[in-house]
Amino acid sequence: MKTTRLRNLILELLVRIEKDHGFSHLLINQEIKKNELNPKDEALLTQIVYGTLERKMTLDYYLSKYVDPNKKIDDWVRMLLRMSVYQMVYLDKIPDHAVIHEAVEIAKKKGHRGIQGFVNGVLRNIQRNGVRDLAEIKDPLKRLSVETSHPEWLVNRWIQQYGFQTAEAICRANLKEKSMSVRIQPLKISREAAMAELEQEGFTVKPSLFSKQGIQIEKGNVLSSKLFTQGKLTIQDESSMLVAEMLKPEPGMDVLDSCSAPGGKATHIAEKMLNEGIVYAHDLHKKKVKLIEEKQRTLGLSIIHATAHDARKLKEKYAEASFDRILVDAPCSGLGVINSKPEIKYEKSEQDIERLHTIQLDILNHVADLLKDDGLFVYSTCTIEKMENEQVIKSFLKENPAFTVDGDFFKELPEELQSSIGVTEYGLQLFPQTFGTDGFFLTRLKKGT
Repeated sequence: MKTTRLRNLILELLVRIEKDHGFSHLLINQEIKKNELNPKDEALLTQIVYGTLERKMTLDYYLSKYVDPNKKIDDWVRMLLRMSVYQMVYLDKIPDHAVIHEAVEIAKKKGHRGIQGFVNGVLRNIQRNGVRDLAEIKDPLKRLSVETSHPEWLVNRWIQQYGFQTAEAICRANLKEKSMSVRIQPLKISREAAMAELEQEGFTVKPSLFSKQGIQIEKGNVLSSKLFTQGKLTIQDESSMLVAEMLKPEPGMDVLDSCSAPGGKATHIAEKMLNEGIVYAHDLHKKKVKLIEEKQRTLGLSIIHATAHDARKLKEKYAEASFDRILVDAPCSGLGVINSKPEIKYEKSEQDIERLHTIQLDILNHVADLLKDDGLFVYSTCTIEKMENEQVIKSFLKENPAFTVDGDFFKELPEELQSSIGVTEYGLQLFPQTFGTDGFFLTRLKKGT
């Protein structure tokens, strides 16, 4: 694809993500497939889109030396400047003059002569004089916010919860590229055989510490591997794999996955059950149920019964004490997956966190009665917010004295996690900087002491 057309595609994608609040990873994949990009163009598109999103606040700070933040300019013009400055500051292989030329060409085609001159003038000023120095920001909180491109309210929350040092580590980890991880389908292949085959294909891999089904992909695009196309592997973050491991499902059990889409954990549970028993998987939205069914078909599983249902109304569907295992992978703010979905940090608010706390507690209170007396109950989220994690569990236990945190949960965690900084009396908080995973919380509950 010609460079100007590729840059224009990148610009349109960035504007759509910001304007329509779309998920970056889904829209990127759609555009790559639709335009049949070659590997080189695919890599550049992904790098510029993610990089511009990740660094948006930093880029705006750099631009503020040359563009009044209050100046009214079209959204696409501001985004064109951001993606151009990102390339000039953070990418070494693209010469500044090439970046400026492409930006001016796009401005010429999309705008009028005045916009063309404006874009050219701003970028040439940056080429000559450099960007604004972050050291000008004297307030440590504000500087961390701008330097790592996280909203001040969010940085402040993390400082209040975990201290400045941990908050800074979280922010910086969200900007680092992390390894992809995959899970084997153990009814089709062993981890050892999968790793050997991947290495033969040229991938650099190592076993996961979190799951005996997990593999870290340190080098290579696993989507192109034969094992992936054969349904012998599925992409899943290591932190997410830990959920099914700690749920301890067994063949023949009745398991409830109350908030299941897109089905990564449900299929992992079914695999651990050796495809024997029933996994009742529900999601609020009908179209998301199709994702669960599609994932089950891809992996060659058959015991997942997926339907659309509100987790807060499942007692209307099932009799009390119906399930051996229950998973509540609750709807959450997603602030643990900023690394792979950077737009999240700009779109969430403190009000969202408070609203989600109420929903999470409602779900727990509702499905708790469906657990058998000797059953196990896992609660998980992909966020690092105490209000959505520890405080939800604390409130639930206060309202449901028949339940306790299962003490065996902590003993059964992988050895490397047992002494993690995220272990508390209420469960395990994984931070993105500790093991290079998503930020994730999980705990296991049971009835009685």
